[in-house]
Amino acid sequence: MENRRRTLKALAAAGLLGPAGISGLIRDALAKGEVPIKTGLQKLRGEVLVNHRVASEGQLIKPGDTIVTGRNSEAIYVIGQDAYMQRELSTVSFGSEALQNLMRVVSGKILSVFGKGARTIQTSTATIGIRGTGCYIEDEGTGAKARTYFCLCYGSVDLTPKAAPQEAMSYSTTHHEKPMYVHNDMKMATMMVPAEVINHTDDELTLLEGLVGRVTPFYGTGLKY
Repeated sequence: MENRRRTLKALAAAGLLGPAGISGLIRDALAKGEVPIKTGLQKLRGEVLVNHRVASEGQLIKPGDTIVTGRNSEAIYVIGQDAYMQRELSTVSFGSEALQNLMRVVSGKILSVFGKGARTIQTSTATIGIRGTGCYIEDEGTGAKARTYFCLCYGSVDLTPKAAPQEAMSYSTTHHEKPMYVHNDMKMATMMVPAEVINHTDDELTLLEGLVGRVTPFYGTGLKY
């Protein structure tokens, strides 16, 4: 009950408890004591495919599945204790049963929050090992000029550039302190370059954490992106 109260307060403070849409879904689920809410696709907009077939709200996402969003499309979904906001023109695959803690961002943009335990994320330019994390990724595809934007919104990470594994670094954040671009251009002096916070907000993180009955670690601090 206390967790539900905290989650409701956080969502209300972020202005996310409106009468409809995904925020309404969270509100209704919390009111019924369904924390976390049922797994699967919570909200779709535009063209969303799961394993090359048109997706529907409530559909489960299983190990081995691939989710693709079209132009002007978005998918919000829950898998266990993890929640995702996949933006337009993005392709994301999840590992099979033997690799169920693996997520592959083939291309595009995704905001994710994860429960306890280790996860591995593969992008075109980086291998990302995370623990209890919220993170945002933009992957620009393959090739010598490819790069991945990675913001560790909070949590801990082992970040390794595929083109230069010797540059791997491990660090923790509490509020977007160290966004990075990870490159694949061997002509560069270093594969990892500091970046700014782009294209994701604390309200969106609050919403995703609310879907799985949690609050962000910066809840109540007054910090805001």
